[in-house]
Amino acid sequence: MIVDLAPRFLSWDEVDPTRHPFDPSSAAQVVGVLGPAQCVPRRPEVSVAGPVMSAWDDGEGELWADAMSHALAERYGQWAVGWRWARDEGDFDGGPVGSWCCPQDSITSPEETLARVVAALCEWRAWLESLAGWFDAYPLEPAVSADQQIPWEQAARNLILQVVDRTGHGSGWHRHCAQVLTWFLQRWNVPAEVAEALVDEAIGGRFHSWISPETVLVDDVAERLALSLRQDATTRPFEPGRGEPTPDHLERWLAIRDCVPWQDVSDAGGGDGPMAPSRDGAVEDIRAFDGAIESARAENLLAALQLARIDAARGASLTFELLQGWQQHVLCTPQPPPFRSSPAFAKGGRERYGIGPDTRARLNACLAESTYDSARPLSLSARAARAYLDVCFFHPFGDGNARAAFLTLIFVLAREGIALDNVSLLRRVRFQADDPQDPLILTRYINIHLSETRCASS
Repeated sequence: MIVDLAPRFLSWDEVDPTRHPFDPSSAAQVVGVLGPAQCVPRRPEVSVAGPVMSAWDDGEGELWADAMSHALAERYGQWAVGWRWARDEGDFDGGPVGSWCCPQDSITSPEETLARVVAALCEWRAWLESLAGWFDAYPLEPAVSADQQIPWEQAARNLILQVVDRTGHGSGWHRHCAQVLTWFLQRWNVPAEVAEALVDEAIGGRFHSWISPETVLVDDVAERLALSLRQDATTRPFEPGRGEPTPDHLERWLAIRDCVPWQDVSDAGGGDGPMAPSRDGAVEDIRAFDGAIESARAENLLAALQLARIDAARGASLTFELLQGWQQHVLCTPQPPPFRSSPAFAKGGRERYGIGPDTRARLNACLAESTYDSARPLSLSARAARAYLDVCFFHPFGDGNARAAFLTLIFVLAREGIALDNVSLLRRVRFQADDPQDPLILTRYINIHLSETRCASS
């Protein structure tokens, strides 16, 4: 699972300044014409410590900040979502940014708010550029020899101390520290999973929030990391033309799909028949998030949502052809968008979904399993989660697949009379095709919203 707008999930490829041009002198002009800049929310004039402000911060304020992150990522690249990574307990724990904290503290007048966004974006970018410079100062050979160990210890020690200083060793600083060390290894072509494992082993859970590590601990972590790289063949740089071909993540998903214990998933709060929420969470989220990005985007998605609910009310079967009708509204195309005719890519190219003559038919067979089957009974949350992920990993359309997956989930619930008063855990989250835990995480998220909606409406 990857929270789409959370900077702690960023890889070095996504943030490497050499891959993503940025002109700080034009940042204010660029930010000023983005969709969210035209609709900065008005902060309520109430006590910062009161429930009204807390609800606004978690609701309208956070959705606007999410929309700004999405717009910046669309303009500059995924690296830009780090603009909100504030120090201490801001929007995200333990970051290096001081120009932004959180909506309740940082959203004021439109002019001041946008100035803070620009300052935070430039501050985050400057931090990445400084990291790139430090990384380049210590090139990693295919295996760290004995005479290289000392400079590599110095490099790791320097990076740890830089992160401690930049974050103020506040809440969650150690997570960004581990990420920076992992980026360091990724910069020199250590595979991501290997880099993460080596860093985790070197740190050993010994860094903690609000505590600056003692010199002896920093030295030990740096030494462990350097030693772990010596003579490790897994750190050899990647060479084009060598290694395994890019895997087919659709096939990986289908293999995992058959092994997930769907039958063990029960409905929390959603198994007592139809449920009308106190408020329409899907509509509110679309208006606040998508509407801030672009008004037409929200209008198109709302039209598709209405059609999906009409189809659910008539008990329509879930098929690709049904999705086509919704997606025509989502993308505002003159004709229903066709099924893709070539391999598709997602997550910055890290996942590839293959294509064959029977791919569309296989998708329809999977979607058909979203209907309750008394011979193989599964809970509603399991069937909704599975259909959502099917759309994600079959990736049938050229654009807008995340929105298509969201509409699919809403449709499966609506077909059994269920609507939600909140969908915050179901959007702006990316699941990985080959992670066997992600399907169960999604079912838990659905159940959280089902339970909350049931409680609020009872």
